[in-house]
Amino acid sequence: MQLLNKNTDYAIRALLQAASAGGEYVSSSKIAIEEDIPLHFVRRILQELVKAGYLLSREGSGGGVKLNKAPDKITIREILNLFQGDIQITSCMFRRKICSKRATCVLRKRIQGIERKVIEEFSAFTIQDLLNDMGV
Repeated sequence: MQLLNKNTDYAIRALLQAASAGGEYVSSSKIAIEEDIPLHFVRRILQELVKAGYLLSREGSGGGVKLNKAPDKITIREILNLFQGDIQITSCMFRRKICSKRATCVLRKRIQGIERKVIEEFSAFTIQDLLNDMGV
């Protein structure tokens, strides 16, 4: 089971680079080099982050992206939701049809409890917390 996909991972790393820039614009190529992420992925991820309002972008010399929100206001859950949707450990589906036992399934109820805990954890830490963990 994979909890964070590649896009979410890249987005968090790009946000950390932007947050580390101290309010200055940082280029997509610098993010790609620093984080060892293919440039075409970085550009696509940055476009999504700009579109969602997390980053501002500027074209030309000295351009790039910078944070549009304070790093302590960007939760990991928000980024996860943007790139992956809601956290779901199970979909209660079998061959694209909803399971007939869904309403009474005791396993599903336990899994939903785990999902709530995971969501709480991802809601509880921010880009700023990760920067602090990095010593920035």
